[in-house]
Amino acid sequence: MDTIGNYLTLIRNACNVKKKYVEVNYSNINLNITKVLYKNYYIKYYKIHKDNKIIIFLKYINNTSVLRKIKRISKPSLRKYLKYKNIYKVLNGYGISIISTSLGVMTGYEAVSKKIGGEILCIIY
Repeated sequence: MDTIGNYLTLIRNACNVKKKYVEVNYSNINLNITKVLYKNYYIKYYKIHKDNKIIIFLKYINNTSVLRKIKRISKPSLRKYLKYKNIYKVLNGYGISIISTSLGVMTGYEAVSKKIGGEILCIIY
């Protein structure tokens, strides 16, 4: 079962139907991806509910979602690992890539600045 894929699909579908918030299952990787999205202003805020759920409040500008595209890169059937020199810009710097490294989950920019590679989970713009 692909928990990251389910997480991204729930957020993508909620943005498409313009929901105010979405509930996703709690896991450490889902929480870390949510923190990266919050830190980069792609969501309003999030709450951790006591029944193992993360409630993510989505962000809209002029009734249009800030999250235009979420694409899963590394899948359970085909993992993609990159060295820090090979981490590429998403949409010429307008988007972010989320990378799982040995220092935690971070954006591609942070990984390049810390000179650390890892598994590229998804790209968002």
